[in-house]
Amino acid sequence: MRRRSLLGSGLILGIALVASTAIAAMPQSTPPAGPFTLPPLPYAANALEPSIDTRTMEIHHGRHHQAFVNNLNTAAASDPSLNQPVEALLARASSLPVSVRNNAGGHYNHSVFWTMMAPVGQGGEPSPALLRQIEADFGSMDAFKTQFNAAATGRFGSGWAWLIWADGKLAITSTPNQDNPLMDTVEQRGAPLLGVDVWEHAYYLKYQNRRADYLAAWWNVVNWNTVNGLFEQASS
Repeated sequence: MRRRSLLGSGLILGIALVASTAIAAMPQSTPPAGPFTLPPLPYAANALEPSIDTRTMEIHHGRHHQAFVNNLNTAAASDPSLNQPVEALLARASSLPVSVRNNAGGHYNHSVFWTMMAPVGQGGEPSPALLRQIEADFGSMDAFKTQFNAAATGRFGSGWAWLIWADGKLAITSTPNQDNPLMDTVEQRGAPLLGVDVWEHAYYLKYQNRRADYLAAWWNVVNWNTVNGLFEQASS
């Protein structure tokens, strides 16, 4: 039984490595022109090591996020009504085709996700105002992280966990797939302040199925400077 277990783990890891190699070898086509563009990473692809490995960042940004942008531009080419800021699309997600909703959500989610991380030592700390609000709404920073991690690990399948500003207070929520709190389809809407991607492509090459380990490392690269600014904007 032990041999079978080890063989299964090795096979899974081998498949993942082969898949990543195959993705890297795929020929790159010219992205379709359109109103949506892939934002550059605000740091080098290896800048979040060791929390997030370089190859994951390259594939996640250059392949997954680029695909959302390409798909949105293809859709906009046949439907000019989609040629508007992505936030406007999210606000009317319920009226959009599922494919457009998924790609608009994926584009927005990843665009903010990159800015919500920074190399170790460069992300700052929660501002006094944000820390006071966290303590008021969750009891303590540790309690907040525990609840946030629970939302992230408890998301069945793929999705996101979020810290949002809604109804004059902070709240933690989780969304499936590429949905987010700006959409008119989610249970709890609000202004996203912090989000973490818990799709397996965000962590599998380094952490395999150990989502909790990925989250523990991810806190080391949270960009509180960005979170502070979003909180100040949303709460003012």
